[in-house]
Amino acid sequence: MKPGNCIEVENIDHLGLIAGVIDEIGLVEQINNLVGEHSPEKVSAGHAVKAMILNRLGFSSGALYIFPKYLIGKACEHLIGTGIKPEYLNDERRGRVMNKLYIKGLNQLFTNVALSAAKKYKVEMKSSHLDSSSLHLYEKYETKLPNVIVEKTVKDEII
Repeated sequence: MKPGNCIEVENIDHLGLIAGVIDEIGLVEQINNLVGEHSPEKVSAGHAVKAMILNRLGFSSGALYIFPKYLIGKACEHLIGTGIKPEYLNDERRGRVMNKLYIKGLNQLFTNVALSAAKKYKVEMKSSHLDSSSLHLYEKYETKLPNVIVEKTVKDEII
């Protein structure tokens, strides 16, 4: 190798597969269409979400405030997008994106992303359940199931 030539090695691990799936289903574009893009931002909302997904699926247990440090040594531009550097994904940018997503409606976003992924990968859908929330019941309900009574007996021990 001639002097001055160097090879820069960056790690992608399994994140390359995840980034590829995110790109194939058009997640970045869907989020950008929902939230809108703002020219002064260096990272679009869709790219910020992609970075957060990669962070969590990268088996990182670090706190969110050290998020940019997680990306150091990773092929950030290759995985997330051209021109995106770890320092652009700071707390303020991620927080603004999460606020905008919440205001726009996470259920609709989830449904759109799930349907586009199902369509892309030709997942057969014979039925659908569109409620992604949890349902909890806190009352006494009459059932046809038998009542089970558990008795606990305590014997005094003599020492």
